[in-house]
Amino acid sequence: MIRAMGHAQLTSLPHQIDPDALAALPRTSGVYIFQGEGTLPLYIGKSVDIRSRVLAHLRTQDEAEMLARSRRVDFIETAGEIGALLLEARLIKQQSPLYNIRLRRLRKLCSIALPPGPGGTLRFVTDKDVTIGQTAGLFGLFSSVHAAQSKLRELADQHRLCLGLLGLEKLGQRGCFGLQVKTCLGACVGREDRSVHDQRLLNALQDMQVHAWPFAGAVDLIEQNGDWQQRHRIHHWRHLGTWCSRTQAFEPHAQQGFDLDTYKILVKPVMMNTALLQAVP
Repeated sequence: MIRAMGHAQLTSLPHQIDPDALAALPRTSGVYIFQGEGTLPLYIGKSVDIRSRVLAHLRTQDEAEMLARSRRVDFIETAGEIGALLLEARLIKQQSPLYNIRLRRLRKLCSIALPPGPGGTLRFVTDKDVTIGQTAGLFGLFSSVHAAQSKLRELADQHRLCLGLLGLEKLGQRGCFGLQVKTCLGACVGREDRSVHDQRLLNALQDMQVHAWPFAGAVDLIEQNGDWQQRHRIHHWRHLGTWCSRTQAFEPHAQQGFDLDTYKILVKPVMMNTALLQAVP
């Protein structure tokens, strides 16, 4: 059974939803799950208005195959949108729904990793390569290594960087191809100081930097819906678990390392101070 995040109740509705059953769909934030004959879900989604989003699926012709295989719709309410996003991402990783093809790809997000000193080798890393708390030197959140390479090529063209030193083409004795066509300033053959080249690369990537955790310890991100409160405990961009006022219990999560999906959900509300945060004693 799929358990709610910080709230143990999961509600099910039959797929053939009649007008009376539609009234049971909440107009609140949460996750909805289309279930088929098997034990694994067909599709998991999230919304700030569960009823509206489920009805939109039922009216979407392109989803006819998925709807034909559905036998019921489950839903789990959350106290806010961030909780719904965190729960959706976690359940998709755990359950691998058949029709979440696009969202399942997000599990493979990668970043560009720059070495701490000059002259090192640039790498592409996934969340499995990043140790807890070590987000310094990571830039960008890309859906694939190919997408990261494409962005680097774009930056190289804009800032006259060496594709050879970026690891995007082989270097010959005469330097990179860009040197021949005058799109590289010559760091690959010593015409430009390597540290100057690397600083230009760092400046080009600066706007995409993955932020270091800004607090000394864990914080609770608090969401409130009327008298219902959920506290999502976060540390080094990891979601450690959620406390729920309805159950008066803390439900821990087994997220061991840095997860790029979780980071992407949390970085804006945390860094822009748009969420209610409270330090954990």
